[in-house]
Amino acid sequence: MENRMVYLDTYVLQQDMRIRLPKSILANLGAEKGVSKFDVYLGAGSKELILRLNNDPEDK
Repeated sequence: MENRMVYLDTYVLQQDMRIRLPKSILANLGAEKGVSKFDVYLGAGSKELILRLNNDPEDK
């Protein structure tokens, strides 16, 4: 599987540490507002945050 990044948009980190996610993730990842969970990873060397849709049925 090819690992590529697709730029969606740029958002400001809010005072309460929230980041708005683009609406396109709902369609492209099959995510649901208020239901879907994301695993958060840090690429320390590259200063990247990686969000992966959590598909573990026990976490839902």
